[in-house]
Amino acid sequence: MATMRAARLNITDRTLKVTDVPKPIPERGQVLVRVRAAGVCPSDVHLVEGGLFPLYLRGDTVTPGHEVSGEITEVGPEVLGHQVGGRVALQAGGHDRRGRLLTRGVDYDGGWAEYALADEDTLVPIPDELPFEQAAIIPGAVSTAWAAVSTTGDVRAAQAVCVWGVGGLGVHAVQLLRMVGAAPIITADPDESARKRSLDHGADEALDPTAPDFLTRLGQLTHGRGLDVAFDFAGVPVVREQAIRALGEHGRLVLVGLTDKPLEVEDGTRFSYLRQQILGHYGSEPEHVVELVDLVRAGRLDFSRSISDTFPLERVPDAVERLAGRIGSPIRLVLRP
Repeated sequence: MATMRAARLNITDRTLKVTDVPKPIPERGQVLVRVRAAGVCPSDVHLVEGGLFPLYLRGDTVTPGHEVSGEITEVGPEVLGHQVGGRVALQAGGHDRRGRLLTRGVDYDGGWAEYALADEDTLVPIPDELPFEQAAIIPGAVSTAWAAVSTTGDVRAAQAVCVWGVGGLGVHAVQLLRMVGAAPIITADPDESARKRSLDHGADEALDPTAPDFLTRLGQLTHGRGLDVAFDFAGVPVVREQAIRALGEHGRLVLVGLTDKPLEVEDGTRFSYLRQQILGHYGSEPEHVVELVDLVRAGRLDFSRSISDTFPLERVPDAVERLAGRIGSPIRLVLRP
């Protein structure tokens, strides 16, 4: 039996180790992908640390990794649209036969391995000029931000926006907001290096949300109108309190960062009078990934600055530790199995 190296996480005792496992064999409608790059995402850290628990995993062990790109090496029966050698990114999940939406690397094995299985309908062809490291993070770090900006937030040109939390998701939101013409684009992060990075990616102003004059500065930058759209990429209650206070008439707060803490609206009368909205957001749809690949192909987007570092598969614990501790304020860390 052929084997491969894979990072295996036991979700019961939260142990993560790289070991030899059987190399998968594609079944009907599946392909086998030689993984060339796999992103390490904060949700992977939550999975490793126990903050995220699989809903549909069979057994107690999984190969993490939902941000994956590579080359097709084997094609299963009845696969018609893809051939061996094709360069692809993998959607971060797909539906099972019962119609349930499953997440790759959480509910079934993902890309922290030398090879990964993928259903044909989860493959997104990528152009030769798009490096695997950049392609891998599109179905996750970039598509989640793109869906939040373009669909949930429905941001239009010249609308005033603020992004709280400019890490791996928020910094891509800034880049995408710039592309759709939002103005002004304001970022809020207590980390000085993150604020500087957001300016490099297209923000007009970067503020420290812990400063006593923070809300005053937001009002000045929006000429007293308040924000059209506020994005919480931090998942912190105080951020949401600030964002609601900063919204203008018909303002929308988009909740991207996850938290189990309650959400409170301090002044419900004002909120209703100004006809404001709070919108939950999670992940993206398949079309968002396709749109982003098309935009890269057209030269509208470049994610070369998003890859903070790469690691061999054997050093996956180091990558998880670095991201968990935000050592060096990384945007995205990528494994090269």
